[in-house]
Amino acid sequence: MTVRARFRWVFALILALGFASSAVAQSVRIKDLVEFDGVRGNDLVGYGLVVGLDGTGDGLRNAPYTEEIMTNILERLGVNVDGEQFRPRNVASVIVTATLPPFARAGGRIDITVSAIGDADSLLGGTLVMTPLTAADGDVYAVAQGTIIAAGVAVRGEAAELVQGVPTAGVIPSGARVEREVDFDFSQLTQIRLALREPDFTTAARVERAINDALGGSHARMLDAGTVLLDLDSGKAHSPAHLISNIENIAVEPEHRARVVVDQASGTIVMGRDVRISEVAVSQNNLTLRVQEAPLVSQPNPFSDGQTVIVPRTAVGLDEEPGPALALVEGGTSLSDVIAGLNALGVSARDMIDILKSIKAAGALHAEFVVR
Repeated sequence: MTVRARFRWVFALILALGFASSAVAQSVRIKDLVEFDGVRGNDLVGYGLVVGLDGTGDGLRNAPYTEEIMTNILERLGVNVDGEQFRPRNVASVIVTATLPPFARAGGRIDITVSAIGDADSLLGGTLVMTPLTAADGDVYAVAQGTIIAAGVAVRGEAAELVQGVPTAGVIPSGARVEREVDFDFSQLTQIRLALREPDFTTAARVERAINDALGGSHARMLDAGTVLLDLDSGKAHSPAHLISNIENIAVEPEHRARVVVDQASGTIVMGRDVRISEVAVSQNNLTLRVQEAPLVSQPNPFSDGQTVIVPRTAVGLDEEPGPALALVEGGTSLSDVIAGLNALGVSARDMIDILKSIKAAGALHAEFVVR
């Protein structure tokens, strides 16, 4: 089986599974559709120093801030370096980022990302020295330290180098300890807003209806396409946390806009099941352009004063594969009909992207067209 045949077989299997499952309503939990107002993470950032690098750190002559932070750290440790001239290549200045999750408590651990900001070649094998992480309010909420796991490899020689991945960035799993908690009392809330990740009036109405049916009353109220207000006082649970745990696993069938997403770099095409195409005629030809150079060398007679001249000769040809002038793509009532109509043209995925663009421009593609 060729690669092309295998791709067609896998693509047909995916479509078959997709159409089989679309016959049954696909329900999604409310917790996967909405964000609960107030239940969110907070971004943290810090500036630190990585030590222990194998000669791949910052050149301190080009990154004086690295020398400054190293001097400050050594002085806090009781080492006097005033007037000293040191140029180590085993240290690097970095920016440390992390997200403080909701309801994080003091003593808990969070993951961090470390990124070089100087001219360091690699952070592989380095150790991050104790770095405070602050939030937007300027307060320190966590302290980071640990050995970096770099995501790439860099090998350099005298005349060549090989870099794979990004060795100047890495992560430290559970590399920061939470030192300060966010002041937020969830148990005192009387109302909470459910923000839909993809605003849609139909989905919001279904979320409202599903919550009220499950709790038996008018506890939820749709405010707009992206917001559902939940009254926590009217719930039957012992606390707001219990009420949220009761409703977040309620299944709702979300509504999605018809959308076609194409990636021109890889030739990938993804269509939603609600995509429709009106009846349209499409013409697509495969052209092959040939340019062949065959220069002719003209030499003078022996013992003459002439010069050798190269006369350019170019042969240009254009081949067009025979095929129908127009192919009719009938109006599709489902995604399977749309795919069948486009596959009938016998074109590649990249050519199909151009065809879909033209169909959209003609007003026959009834879906949002997204190009990445």
